[in-house]
Amino acid sequence: MDIREFLKKDQFAASNGIELVDVRKGYARAKLVVEERHLNAGGIVQGGALFTLADLCFAAAVNSHGALTVSLQSNIYYFRSETVGATLYAESRELDLHNKVCTYQIDITNDDGQLIASFTATGFRKTVPLPFEPVE
Repeated sequence: MDIREFLKKDQFAASNGIELVDVRKGYARAKLVVEERHLNAGGIVQGGALFTLADLCFAAAVNSHGALTVSLQSNIYYFRSETVGATLYAESRELDLHNKVCTYQIDITNDDGQLIASFTATGFRKTVPLPFEPVE
């Protein structure tokens, strides 16, 4: 099993059409093609869909080290809206890594590279090994 197979168990993200594009040590990229099901009553991407995209990207990057890491805290800021047909990309970068606590920045952009949302997360690294080798 590798990290991609492991994260397929995140059924909420999978059922919402979120796809991991790239996973490296401390880094991940994911995408979401916006469909009707991702819209809120105002006809734009629902904040929860953006949060889920960023959160899966965070999970891939933070767990790439091979130890179960859970979120302690996360914040998201929304800058632009999108609607059906847009392809959104989340890119997670490791900002700080200690034995137990780590911090990541996840930016969500559209096909034109415009910043749609910015998500920061702090994770807590548990002593539980994951069923795959750490990503290089």
